Amino acid sequence: MTAHELTIRRTTADDWREVRALRLEMIRDTPKAYVETLETAQSHDEAEWRMRGARGSAEHGIAIAAIDASGRWVATMGGFVPDVSTGPLLVGVYVAPDARGREVGLADALLTTIEDWARTESDRLTLHVHEENARARAFYERRGFVATGRTVPYPLAPDELEVEMSRAL
Repeated sequence: MTAHELTIRRTTADDWREVRALRLEMIRDTPKAYVETLETAQSHDEAEWRMRGARGSAEHGIAIAAIDASGRWVATMGGFVPDVSTGPLLVGVYVAPDARGREVGLADALLTTIEDWARTESDRLTLHVHEENARARAFYERRGFVATGRTVPYPLAPDELEVEMSRAL
């Protein structure tokens, strides 16, 4: 599998079933990477999932997915602008284990898409990554992100931290 064999596109409200399934997979795979527990995610109704799918065309936001030839959703990333001073934030990053790695190139392809969107909003892209997520931090560093020196408490465990990283676009 390579990124060229996958379809990368914005999500829609009608994708709600796939958005839900992938979100549950994400949380099961890396519970500390997302600011939501599996129990909370499983409790959401269809309207919530449709709203999340619609983020693909949100004003000042984006949600994308990578889909393989069989129709399986294998990855996702998103971004939004919480306020002008913060600028675009990268969120909801996930690549299924069998689609990971530089030889596949999927995380790079997704991030390039998010960076293209972020350039329409600002000249900088920021993210928060759990302090224990070394794999994600290494990927972001390879892509030019650097720690800003700021941290924020991880919402699901306030004694743990998320590291803020940023890069110029």
